[in-house]
Amino acid sequence: MSTTAPLSIPAQAAAEELLARILYAEAGARPVRAIEALACLALNRARAVLGTPEARTRFAADAAPETLARALIAVLRAPFQFPVRHPKHERHALFATPIEGDAALAVCRRIAGRAMLGALPDATHGALLWHDALRQPGWALGRVPTLEAGGLAFYRLDRA
Repeated sequence: MSTTAPLSIPAQAAAEELLARILYAEAGARPVRAIEALACLALNRARAVLGTPEARTRFAADAAPETLARALIAVLRAPFQFPVRHPKHERHALFATPIEGDAALAVCRRIAGRAMLGALPDATHGALLWHDALRQPGWALGRVPTLEAGGLAFYRLDRA
């Protein structure tokens, strides 16, 4: 009797594809610099999750992953971190079912791959917070962004 196991892919590949989909839905129509910055922010959060319990609570819904790839998956899946993950978000469909063959998706996949290889310089200077520049949340008032790119603003936690 044969049983088939569910398909699984290595954490590195899963993290890369999940990151690419989020980049595509959140920033795919923006300049490359903004997409790269969002990828850096996601990896900054993943590294923070590996480092402190506070970051695990804030960015990964208390997950305690052991590798960077698994930390990134935890960050990308955690509630309230990337709005396009919410089913009612206007661009959720781009996340859930990306348009294969779209040049923007190809760009996001290349950026996600570079980010996972550690080949993407962090223009955000360690940013862990971000928002669309058209919607300024209360937490951003009085803070100076480390980077503004393509209509996105990025902030470190330690800068007010």
